[in-house]
Amino acid sequence: MNMLNNKDEIYVKLTGTGSYLPGEPIPIEKVDYFLGELTETPEKLQKWLLRMKELMKEMLEVDYYHYAIDPVTREFTDDNITMSVKAAQKALINAGLKATDIDLIVYGSAHQDQMPTASVRIQEALGIEQCGELSIHANCTSAYKALLIATDFIKSGRYKNALVISSSMSSSELRAEYYNQALVKKEELFLRYFLSDGAGALVLQATDKKENGLFVENTYMESIGGKKPSAMLNHRPAYWMSPKKEYELGYHHLSQMFNEQLRTHFHDEDGSVFIKGLKRMLDLYPINLKELKFFQVNFPSKHISELIMDECQQLGISRTTLYTKMSSMGYAGPPMAFISIDRILHEEKLEQNQLILSFVTEVSKFMQAGYVLKFY
Repeated sequence: MNMLNNKDEIYVKLTGTGSYLPGEPIPIEKVDYFLGELTETPEKLQKWLLRMKELMKEMLEVDYYHYAIDPVTREFTDDNITMSVKAAQKALINAGLKATDIDLIVYGSAHQDQMPTASVRIQEALGIEQCGELSIHANCTSAYKALLIATDFIKSGRYKNALVISSSMSSSELRAEYYNQALVKKEELFLRYFLSDGAGALVLQATDKKENGLFVENTYMESIGGKKPSAMLNHRPAYWMSPKKEYELGYHHLSQMFNEQLRTHFHDEDGSVFIKGLKRMLDLYPINLKELKFFQVNFPSKHISELIMDECQQLGISRTTLYTKMSSMGYAGPPMAFISIDRILHEEKLEQNQLILSFVTEVSKFMQAGYVLKFY
């Protein structure tokens, strides 16, 4: 390994970013065409879906989605590996590095069942013979945890050039062919109207000076779901079961609480779990909020983000700093964090000492994570 322990202090510079969104942008009116019409669900549920689609259109304010699906052949045009590789190649070009310069890959995804794991598949696809690698599966906190681990490994001197990647193929769990439609429930279907496909990648490099670029100032993670029920889940047990039985029971369906049920567990008497987690992070790693340029909230709804901002203003975070690109691409889950960083660096202007702050609450078990980036 390339050890840098002879340095007094090692800093982590973000030298390259890349993102990939599959296919053409799709308006909400074509979501069912791409994901497939649900024709075998009970009639009452189909009527509910029509109403829900209109409600989601108004609440989410998403103009376009991206799916790695050919609507005619019904075949996938990408998967989590190919999207990750495409985003990673852009990040490497942006950083001025070859894939073989990378000595660490950390990959984050919502969940994964494949063997071998995604990180080594990405390593192989990029043509890297030897490197350190990790795959992390922790819903929307997985990208943040990938960044945290890569940052800490670089700061320790263990690695020098890290490729941090996240991707999500939500469409594979949302298309009509995936469901046992006779058993499908409301909480398993409304997800079709905000989840999207995509990937994002970052290149992190060790340096002994903070100058001429964006640096990782700090990273954070926690889980506060030890006494809360899972609000986003499938019903697969912690062992392999017969695929036929799994389908017949509908255990593979992805579901999420919504409305009052979710609100009950997201909001405590003394504030939302999000604002309390963000406050703990800022207490541990204080920052000058006057230097905050972009507050990147990783939520699947503009409505939720705006409600969160009501609380965040009490901490001194201005509503004008809220940064989201969900309207133009849907919600790609974990990779939205890296896709947003990529968009900021390519579409916005950062000045000396300006900060990017990001925080996320995922609801499968109320894991939370965040990071602060600073421009020098």
